[in-house]
Amino acid sequence: MTMWKEYCPNRLVVKIARVVGNLISTIKDESFYGYKLMIVEFLNPDGTPDGKRQIAFDAARAGIGDIVLVNIDGGAANMFTGDKALIADWTICGVLDSFTINGRQTVIKHGKFFEEET
Repeated sequence: MTMWKEYCPNRLVVKIARVVGNLISTIKDESFYGYKLMIVEFLNPDGTPDGKRQIAFDAARAGIGDIVLVNIDGGAANMFTGDKALIADWTICGVLDSFTINGRQTVIKHGKFFEEET
């Protein structure tokens, strides 16, 4: 979370990440059936990697190479699935096309970041 402290000094509940792989599990908790588990690499606002790769519950039908928004507070999975018992530490909530921080828009094309002035 190195560069993010500059933009968001308070506790973050969502982070930007790149999907770098997926997991295949023949045996898993019943509430996870029908959903994918993806390997994500968290990113700084400039697109550089930030920290270790993690496994995320995919509620957005993301694919490898997608830039995604990951909820990191643990409660998003049950909101997306409607299953109040389902909890996942990291949940992919959406696939990003762009994001804006402090008036600087970053557009995402083919997994790469392009900064544009707004």
